[in-house]
Amino acid sequence: MNQQQTEMNAASRRQFLKQGAGAMALGALAASMPGAARAYADGDEILRIGLVGCGGRGTGAAENALTADKNTKLVAMGDVFPERIESSLGSLARNKGVADRIAVDEEHRFVGFDAYQKVIDSCDVVLLCTPPGFRPPHFKAAVEAGKHIFIEKPMATDFDGVKSVMETVRLSKTKPISVLAGFCWRYDIPRAEMFKRVLNGDIGDVLSVLGTYLTGPVRPMQAASRRGENVTDLEWMLRNWYNFTWISGDGLVEQACHTVDWIAWAKGDTPPASCSAVGGRQIPSEGGDIFDHVQVDYVWPDGTRASISQRQITGCYGENNCYILGSKGQANIARGVYITGENAWRYEGNTPSMYQLEHDFLFQHIRRGDVVNDGDRMVQSTLMAIMGRTAGYTGKQITWEQALAATEKLVPEINDGWNSPVEFRSVPRPGVTKFV
Repeated sequence: MNQQQTEMNAASRRQFLKQGAGAMALGALAASMPGAARAYADGDEILRIGLVGCGGRGTGAAENALTADKNTKLVAMGDVFPERIESSLGSLARNKGVADRIAVDEEHRFVGFDAYQKVIDSCDVVLLCTPPGFRPPHFKAAVEAGKHIFIEKPMATDFDGVKSVMETVRLSKTKPISVLAGFCWRYDIPRAEMFKRVLNGDIGDVLSVLGTYLTGPVRPMQAASRRGENVTDLEWMLRNWYNFTWISGDGLVEQACHTVDWIAWAKGDTPPASCSAVGGRQIPSEGGDIFDHVQVDYVWPDGTRASISQRQITGCYGENNCYILGSKGQANIARGVYITGENAWRYEGNTPSMYQLEHDFLFQHIRRGDVVNDGDRMVQSTLMAIMGRTAGYTGKQITWEQALAATEKLVPEINDGWNSPVEFRSVPRPGVTKFV
């Protein structure tokens, strides 16, 4: 990147962060709190950061957090696999911009299923980046402890988990803490500007939305022959976590929830009335239980429809786009971000990293003592994704009321460490698999 590009990106970041009203446009909901959040004066007090979940996304989030505020230190890390902590530390140490603020001694490298609580107890700001099946109890513990939180998407993998997160969001609103969700496109400058224009009526009434997330598998299932003799069922699942619905949510919920979030954004974050879906497993995945493709159709009370096509199969056409049809034009995320019709527009500027911008936004609010809380919309987009997956897995039409009342609990109780019993479920069969 040349000097001019660097300066333009920095200017874009400053403009983004100066837009106080932009918090609403970007879906970062500033909550009215009973009392102000504590402010941490710039250049005065160190903010201690803790990381729960030290895989690639967690390591990236830690790097973004340390970059967002120069008066921070990473002081605690937790994971069920000790080698991931060491790998994450090694990766962070190679970044000269943050390496001198990594202060995680041996006593604060926590390993095990209770590591999250020990990290939370050691920091001011916690980054929750484990596979999403574990997210509801981690989020609850962080809110109860009164910590500022970055929480990766999605928020849960089953209806029971969503209900837990809903209750925790309610609790978070009674505390002077910030909660920022990893639905990172909300903090992307071009897309934020496009959706602002859509919601301001630049394309007229929104008539329909089509979203796509067509890609290859994120983490293909390992062959059973690679499983060691002493590897328990739970460890095997966690080492192949993307292939199990209870841990990952599946491809729609874990990855394409970003596109579901686009759809929710286009509809002003109002929930759909119902959805139906088709999908299945085309490529065998030994032991796994997720679909590799699903197409969901959402319907709103006003008759507006939105559709998402999601696929994770190697060797197929790839696309991650959004097409919003309005009565006066069309808004598109496809080879650029632009609007056609009466109010034609195209984003032409440079685009700083949305991953960095979301952390810049969070830490700016923490320093000022303001509160930002993404809780309501992060729950809704997660529930919409789980609702769509359920429609695909069962073959049933699922209403929003049914989704809110559902009791499905996929995540097992982890009470005996690695020896905790887990169930290897078969791939769902539409028309046979039950909705609960």
